[in-house]
Amino acid sequence: MKRKWSLIIFVLLFSLVLAACTSDEADTEAESGAAEEAEVAEVVEVQDFITWYQYDQDNEDPASDERVGNEYLRNTIPQFNEAFDGTWNWINQPKAFDKMTTELVAAVQAGGDVPDLYELSNSQDIIPLHKNGALQDLTAWAQAQSWFDDLDPSGVEGCKGPDGKLYCIPLSQRPQLVYVWADRFPDGYPTTPEGLLEEAARLKEEGLYAITFFGSTDKGGEGLTRAIWTTMASFGGTLDDGDENMLLNTPENIAAIEFLREIVANEYVPEIAFAGGFQEEEAFKDSSAGSFPTGLFGYRYVNPLTAPDGTAYDKGSAEDMLDAIAAGDVYLSPFVSVEGQDPSCGVDVAGLVIPTGAKNPEAAYDYINWIMDPEQNAEWVVGPGGGFPVRKATQSHELFQQPFYVEAAKAVGASSCRPWYGSLQRPNEAQELVMQAVYKLIKQDPTADIAEVLTATQEEYNAAN
Repeated sequence: MKRKWSLIIFVLLFSLVLAACTSDEADTEAESGAAEEAEVAEVVEVQDFITWYQYDQDNEDPASDERVGNEYLRNTIPQFNEAFDGTWNWINQPKAFDKMTTELVAAVQAGGDVPDLYELSNSQDIIPLHKNGALQDLTAWAQAQSWFDDLDPSGVEGCKGPDGKLYCIPLSQRPQLVYVWADRFPDGYPTTPEGLLEEAARLKEEGLYAITFFGSTDKGGEGLTRAIWTTMASFGGTLDDGDENMLLNTPENIAAIEFLREIVANEYVPEIAFAGGFQEEEAFKDSSAGSFPTGLFGYRYVNPLTAPDGTAYDKGSAEDMLDAIAAGDVYLSPFVSVEGQDPSCGVDVAGLVIPTGAKNPEAAYDYINWIMDPEQNAEWVVGPGGGFPVRKATQSHELFQQPFYVEAAKAVGASSCRPWYGSLQRPNEAQELVMQAVYKLIKQDPTADIAEVLTATQEEYNAAN
């Protein structure tokens, strides 16, 4: 009997111990499961991906100058968020194109909020951004990506800083060229300054202008980067000595300014060219001016158009210029050049940078790789990019087989283009100073001594080196 009760007691005790262990194990598993669920929740938490573009996805105004970029973002932000659902939520904060650089520098230096990714619409901005410590070095990361070796070397060079490191990912190249009304120059655009002067005299007799261009000092001297630099470079001129000093007083630059003086003095250029606010475009829009040297991406702003024969291209969008070119009413051409010198022009690169202090650089990496897909890449180049693809695989995309890009490729292929700022390390300051000097010489005081004004300007700039 004692043994029987001992056995019963033992069984009961064993059952209690087993139940306690099972309960503890269940509790442990529950706690472990809860912890795993918390970890999973933490891992899949969506994070905001902040960008600064000069475009505003919420601006649906069809008359907005930036409607192409606005529409691109409006269409593309949902696509990206769907592709990275559960990981990134793209939020774009629109910025004024002419204030983006100073705003980013100020934010970096103050330790404030900076975007994860910044649209670089002008490659010359790399210099002040780099100088102020606002850019991350992307060299090693970019070189490790599958698309890097497919980039046009000239585009890559345009994204390098003064130290030779890569600070932006190049997506679009934007050269300068000349838009020409075919009926105003039926035998083709002149190839020499003398030829343009001849044609200009003929057009003046018909009450027309040969050329319009950005001739004012507006927008911080941005006119320098278009027809002014195109003219100086096509005369063999330069703005620097290759060693970070400004060099303006050269025979080539003087000859270029004498040519500009002549076409202005003879009224071959409309007065509106010097009005500012991009009003010079109006003379090409109504075909009173036969040609317009500007950037490749200018096509999206010059609308609506009225051809010399009265044909109206009046959709009020970038399609106007594309349609006029497709119809043969407008063609694209290199600028004139002096004997022994190739036609020249400025060239710019648009791309993407990751600022110093970005909170989610991994989001920027994902975004860049997503944009480098040929289909997405093509949409970016014709959208915010407004130029030629830097990625070679994208150049064969159907979007770049239309007449506009075929014409542009011929014009650029016949030119020898280079960035206007050369080795200058303060391009924004240089741009404004040089444009003020040129404006004085060709419009404000056309009797001033060219060499003296150019020397004074370069000395003013170099004094701060």
